Amino acid sequence: MKKLSLQWRITLMTAVLICVTCVLMNCLIGYSGKHYMDTIGNDISTYSDTNSDKTESFDPSSKDLDNALTIIVSGAQNSFSLTSWYITAAVTLLGAALAYFVSGHALKPLKSFASQIEKVQPDNLSDMKVSEDVLPEFRQFCRSFNSMIDRLDEGFKSQRQFTGNAAHELRTPLALLQAQMDLFSMEHPDVDDETRNVLDLIKEQTERMSQMTKILLEMSELNSVPCEDAIELAPMVEEIFTDLAPLAEEKHIALSSDGDARFIGSDTLIYRMLFNLTENAIRYNRKSGAVRISVCEDKKYHLIRIKDHGFGIAKTDQQSIFQPFFRVDKSRSRAHGGVGLGLSLVWEIASLHGGSVKVEESSKEGTTILVSLPKER
Repeated sequence: MKKLSLQWRITLMTAVLICVTCVLMNCLIGYSGKHYMDTIGNDISTYSDTNSDKTESFDPSSKDLDNALTIIVSGAQNSFSLTSWYITAAVTLLGAALAYFVSGHALKPLKSFASQIEKVQPDNLSDMKVSEDVLPEFRQFCRSFNSMIDRLDEGFKSQRQFTGNAAHELRTPLALLQAQMDLFSMEHPDVDDETRNVLDLIKEQTERMSQMTKILLEMSELNSVPCEDAIELAPMVEEIFTDLAPLAEEKHIALSSDGDARFIGSDTLIYRMLFNLTENAIRYNRKSGAVRISVCEDKKYHLIRIKDHGFGIAKTDQQSIFQPFFRVDKSRSRAHGGVGLGLSLVWEIASLHGGSVKVEESSKEGTTILVSLPKER
């Protein structure tokens, strides 16, 4: 019962009520009809003589009477009972059908509301408010939803503003620190090994923080990037393969692709999204493995799959890898120079274009990441 929709619940409850009412009505009318039919024989009088005022009572058991009359009355009783049940079934079915269509019409605003909720994304909250010009039963519901959207929008804006401000504030001291480290290294080329190791460590961590700051700044400014470029995926994928060829050759990774798609979006952001996914597929692949990017489409979406021959991602981590700073294996991620924001940026870019990204398949044989981008926005 819990899996049934509200419309079907209303329909079934209405059908049950109609059925119970019809059954009770049928039983009462049937009982009454049969009772009066049974008494017909006792009340029928026959005239032995049409010119005589004397009447005789009708006796169905009399041998002098034709039994056909009694048989007809009995048959009428059975026919009346059967017809009553037919009428009960017909009225129940008709009532259920009417209840289904009437309840569907009554619940149409709720279905429309549900379909609109499904379109809510962090980047389109301001456009997702629902009209409050609805039935009284839904008015308070719509007000509460609009109020929630306002609070969420304000929260996301504050988060983006804080991220952007923090990134801006960190960028200057980090750049200054890097410049000072480079200057010190140039002025003191003959430092001892221990000092050199400390300087290299500081320089490495400073570069990591600078990269992290850059990505955070990009994420905070995504909504201001226009998405009006005509994009062809096949040439873009070839360009990404060219840029990542040195890394792939270092690990003996074979790169291949097939398919193409054309749509409107941000050329820079889509490139960055596919670059990050391809770079991850190469870095966390087995040596002498392969990375394949395939592009196809269904009725509504362009589907981009990035498949590698890596070690797989645990099911418990497949939903979390797109969260900021999440790492499946911290030691391996740091060894590859990651900052834990690459896949989060991928998720933000896909969401900005009205699409989604997820782990479609993952095992010890490798992982397939699926990016879905709508054909029409």
